[in-house]
Amino acid sequence: MISVDLNSDIGEGFGRYEFGTDESIVHEVTSVNIACGFHAGDPVIMSKTVKLAMKYSRSIGAHPSFPDLMGFGRREMVLSDEEIRDYMIYQLGSLHAFLRCNGGKMTHVKPHGALYNMATYDSKIANSIVQAIHDFDRTLIVVGLFGSELIEASKKKGLRFANEVFADRAYNDDGTLVSRKIDGAVLEDIDEIVKRAVSMVKDGIVKSVNGKEIKVKADTICIHSDTPNAPEMAKNLREALLKAGLEVKRLI
Repeated sequence: MISVDLNSDIGEGFGRYEFGTDESIVHEVTSVNIACGFHAGDPVIMSKTVKLAMKYSRSIGAHPSFPDLMGFGRREMVLSDEEIRDYMIYQLGSLHAFLRCNGGKMTHVKPHGALYNMATYDSKIANSIVQAIHDFDRTLIVVGLFGSELIEASKKKGLRFANEVFADRAYNDDGTLVSRKIDGAVLEDIDEIVKRAVSMVKDGIVKSVNGKEIKVKADTICIHSDTPNAPEMAKNLREALLKAGLEVKRLI
């Protein structure tokens, strides 16, 4: 039986500000990626989010980013290999501390925003990310876009990895994600999203914005918690995957 994980980025508030509907979506997904303070999240939110994920027995991963609170981690930055490594380890360490204090365990790492996107095509950035993860804990799973430099770097370093696809994002012809700056980059029609996701898992295919069929491998499907109607989307997607004879299970 083909199995797939459902993941979502959570804990992306800061101070009094909260985004998304974390508890509603955690109820539906199997793995979560928790913001580590550089694009969102703070000590109180991280602690609360760790406890929420553990309450539902979800696989818990770190969601590190460039140091960019003002831009929510979506702005590209020029950093040295050492800076990327150090920023990564700092964020992984912060989440690890909250997990350790609550009896939890980190299972995976999924970079956020511009760091994730740049690691799809920039081998130097991808290698820096993977080196940091390897140095911190080589048992962690690296989550990255299928066909990306991040996945290739993980293979070369001997780390476990999970190919990620996006149910609610449009794809370019080369398999990369359409920039959020472009209209239509984020999909909102739940029926369309569910149909696309099932096809990606069962058939290994997704259509680009130009109608081109792109081959993909889906180990995990991302559902953004701030996408309109995200909890309903996650629920419908889970039900559709099960109805299609697929198994929905956490990464570990």
